[in-house]
Amino acid sequence: MQLRIVLFLSPAMAEPKQEAIRAYYHTLFSAWGRQHWWPAQSRFEMIVGAYLTQNTAWTNVEKALSNLRGAQLLTIDGIRRTTQRRLEQLIRPSGYFRQKAQRLKTFVNFLDERYSGSLARMFARPTPELRDELLALNGVGPETADSILLYAGNHAVFVVDAYTRRILERHEIVSRAASYEEVRELCEQALTESDAPKSSVQQPRSNAQTAGVRATAMGPKGTGHRPSPVSRAKRTELVQIFNDMHGLIVGVGKHYCLKSQPRCELCPLQKFLPQAK
Repeated sequence: MQLRIVLFLSPAMAEPKQEAIRAYYHTLFSAWGRQHWWPAQSRFEMIVGAYLTQNTAWTNVEKALSNLRGAQLLTIDGIRRTTQRRLEQLIRPSGYFRQKAQRLKTFVNFLDERYSGSLARMFARPTPELRDELLALNGVGPETADSILLYAGNHAVFVVDAYTRRILERHEIVSRAASYEEVRELCEQALTESDAPKSSVQQPRSNAQTAGVRATAMGPKGTGHRPSPVSRAKRTELVQIFNDMHGLIVGVGKHYCLKSQPRCELCPLQKFLPQAK
């Protein structure tokens, strides 16, 4: 409720928080550049990955995806025609494999019934309407729905995850009581007014440019992936900003803003901490 008051009743109070989020984005992008999310060869592979990554590490998801790819089933038709038992066996490394197999089947059934099996038709829907449809599916919460919309559909929706909340709470941007929707709206409002860094449309830095003093000072380079068809897909400037910011936040959360024993002294965002001002 506290954040809702900031967002809806006091724009003047919300603005410093939005300015802070914009500063985080530019600082992280300057340090790490494009993160090339989501690492997938197709939009459907991205959607499958969004389901499989629930409650598990990405390394486990990669094993499950590799199994599906090796069985030539990492397609809409592949999930449609394979038995649930076979699907469970293939995605077992991702954990909760029975639930996830059923949920993948449910998604394909939804796609067939509503959009004749066409992702293009599905993603042509207005964002709010499609988001509601995805959220109505078994096993799809806000983070999964928004990931699908942003990364597979190139809709302008910001993804809020545990790293986002942890970082913003520690920087006193949001309270622990803030809802997912409140955090999402704050980030979207902030980043909508942000200009894309010039380097976002330039070629990636060379090895020489990323080595040396900056690399030593900044440590790991976020959670960048190799460019993929999905990460290179054509998208609007705002969608690219949302895309990059989520990947950059994950980099901070995985390497610096740890759940216990955070490495604030090495983090690119350390200078923004309240106690550092």
